[in-house]
Amino acid sequence: MAPRVAVTGAGYWGKNLVRNIHELGALAAVCDARPETVEEISAKYGVRGVIDFNQIIGDRTIDAVVIASPAARHYQMCRQALLAGKDVFVEKPLALRAQEGRELAELAGQQQRVLMVGHILEYHPAIEKLKALIGAGELGRIQYIYSSRLNLGKLRTEENILWSFAPHDISVILSLLNEAPIQVGAQGGAYLNKNVFDTTLTTCEFGSGVKAHIFVSWLHPFKEQKLAVIGDRKMAVFDDTQKERKLVLYSHRITWIDRQPVAEKEEGVVVPLPNPCGPNVSIFCAASKLANSRAPMQKMECASCKCWRRRKNQLAVAAAPCPWQAPQPIISSIRRPWWTSLARSDRRQRYGTFRMSWPAAGSGQAAIWDRT
Repeated sequence: MAPRVAVTGAGYWGKNLVRNIHELGALAAVCDARPETVEEISAKYGVRGVIDFNQIIGDRTIDAVVIASPAARHYQMCRQALLAGKDVFVEKPLALRAQEGRELAELAGQQQRVLMVGHILEYHPAIEKLKALIGAGELGRIQYIYSSRLNLGKLRTEENILWSFAPHDISVILSLLNEAPIQVGAQGGAYLNKNVFDTTLTTCEFGSGVKAHIFVSWLHPFKEQKLAVIGDRKMAVFDDTQKERKLVLYSHRITWIDRQPVAEKEEGVVVPLPNPCGPNVSIFCAASKLANSRAPMQKMECASCKCWRRRKNQLAVAAAPCPWQAPQPIISSIRRPWWTSLARSDRRQRYGTFRMSWPAAGSGQAAIWDRT
């Protein structure tokens, strides 16, 4: 029997989650602040519709909650749902402050509930194939990664472009490399609203020597969603705006003539991809069903996530996908995503084995995070 899932937030992206969960046979209720939206979706899918989130929290027949509300509300709504004993799927970002994200992860462990962040790009067939190619050594030694996520809109005022666009690329890069950065810097520009960055450029340096940079903007004349992975044997380009050439491998190489590097170019080869896998909410629904089952629990892995938590001396699915790809098989909570550190810019804090160096407020300098 499928879990009973309620979706909170049925706007631009939430309506897709509503449709997917309905197709999985798990949709039980929809909550949205706009009465007309609630009425429309309730009639379309034949489910209960409410405008008060507390009604969802107080309904004991609801097993899990999907949160697609504005990012500023994620922390409080996740906290309420977990305290009410419900599994939670929340769209990125998990929270806008590092401490809040850590608190939610710890709370999920204490409540023995599933907490999953919607990093949907990690489930893209092209990304899964690219990860397999890297793991098999097809690209050779990875040297650097570049990603761009550009468009005109969707403009936001409650969160900046780093929170809105960059988590996709950050989660993918960390997943592909299977390591955490030792140094991170980010700079941006706010042009439409004061203190709300419209463009950011993030740079990462990894212990393996790989460097990555991520350029995101919602103030751009054309749409671009590209990820380039440069290896010493081959190079790969993932272009999510293409229909037929989503993942292309290039056998470009560098030769040395008279002690000078010379680039030798080759035609790109399109990598065949399998049919798209099911939405990541299907994994969440399966995890929620397992977590609420009275039957003996089995060890289950959510896609590329390696994070687990304990549930009554047995193993259950933990929050996934984990942005850190932690190597240990069992952990009690999710390590904080590094980008949550950029929420504050006027103080210095230390977390675990990392130190964030905070510049003076308004200085325009980047925050740097070093492993200690």
